[in-house]
Amino acid sequence: MALGGGKFLVQNKILPGSYINFISAAKASANLSDRGYIALPLQLDWGVDDGVFAVTPEDFQKESLKLFGYDYTHAKLKGLRDLFKPGLKMVYFYKLMSNGVKASNTYCNAKYKGIRGNDLKTVIGVNVDEPEKVDVLTYLGNTLVDEQTVEPNTDNLKPNDYVDWKSNVVLAETAGLPLTLGSNGDELTGTQYQAALDAFESYSFNALGCSSTDPLIISLFVEYTKRIRDTVGAKFQTVVYRTPADYEGIVNLENKVLDDENPAALVYWVTGAIGGAPVNKSNTNKKYDGEYEVDTKYKQSELEAGLLAGKFMFHLVGEDVRVLDDINSFTTVTDEKSIDFASNQTMRVLDQIANDIAVLFNTKYLGNVPNDRAGQISLWNDIVKHHQLLESIRAIEDFDPENVTVAKGDHKKAVVVNDLVMPVNAMAQLYMTVIVE
Repeated sequence: MALGGGKFLVQNKILPGSYINFISAAKASANLSDRGYIALPLQLDWGVDDGVFAVTPEDFQKESLKLFGYDYTHAKLKGLRDLFKPGLKMVYFYKLMSNGVKASNTYCNAKYKGIRGNDLKTVIGVNVDEPEKVDVLTYLGNTLVDEQTVEPNTDNLKPNDYVDWKSNVVLAETAGLPLTLGSNGDELTGTQYQAALDAFESYSFNALGCSSTDPLIISLFVEYTKRIRDTVGAKFQTVVYRTPADYEGIVNLENKVLDDENPAALVYWVTGAIGGAPVNKSNTNKKYDGEYEVDTKYKQSELEAGLLAGKFMFHLVGEDVRVLDDINSFTTVTDEKSIDFASNQTMRVLDQIANDIAVLFNTKYLGNVPNDRAGQISLWNDIVKHHQLLESIRAIEDFDPENVTVAKGDHKKAVVVNDLVMPVNAMAQLYMTVIVE
């Protein structure tokens, strides 16, 4: 994200990059990038320290013990199972921890900080076939996670996914020596969340989740989202709990869960649904298929008021919990932004265009292609091709290549693109008149 990006008022930018505005029209070789990339900072008992680590759905199912310290079915991974439910390609995690400590014993240190390291233990016994050697077993809880047969010194052991061996310690028989003193550290503050957000700036993703209920932490995420979208130019949406941000980049989740100490736990599923939805699809009426009990006790009038206030809400349809309407927190209509900007499906289309055209320009054109008529026609062709792909999957409609113009800007290095698109939204309301004779 070192290149310039975001909105422009006049052509006065200094950094090379793509500056793209979206406004509503007054009323009287380019490929589509994948969606399904999520960023999520969260408190963990185990996992990579002080850095972002990427997890695919397959990784989560097969290697959750190594990655998060618990097997896939464990209650502590309930929220993450919800996150991956909608079908994602990648989640970028950041473990939130302040002054955490690695568990340890005589022979090794836990690979990561956190209380889950206290469930590790080392078992050492004489090898029956080679008495001059010992079998060194590492257990996490009751699960054997590593086994090695070596001469009795830690220098002969290979590191594994759970512990780092101390140097030059004689290995003596033990029925089970636990690792102790692992800690999750102090209570989290904005400092840890800010470190996570700073780390995420180097990554591209479609949605960011904030599962905190602390207004100060949520405010940090809101301002971060506005800065990155409007100044840096990276387009994503952030899911927060009960925060009327009045901004198209913020999805304001209203419903709480009834069976968890964190009432905002539904943020996991919603973040996955927002980031995982294809550019030509809506989450409206999408069935919640997660594991939490969702509070849906809202009157019809409360649901209507919630939508007008920019709240992302769930309601009960028969026995199913479903998304009421796929909207974000934007509510204040202006000449530049119509109510269409409140639709998350519309924002997916606009964000897709912004991200894709920025990548196209920054990789193919920036510093490479002359800003003459031939170069401008090449850029025009690529933008038109991109939009025609969007039209072919019914993400936009009635696209006219003549509505795309590419010309030289106020100085020799600037190129100005004007574009007009009509995003498609899924049907959500039926008005029908039946005439009976």
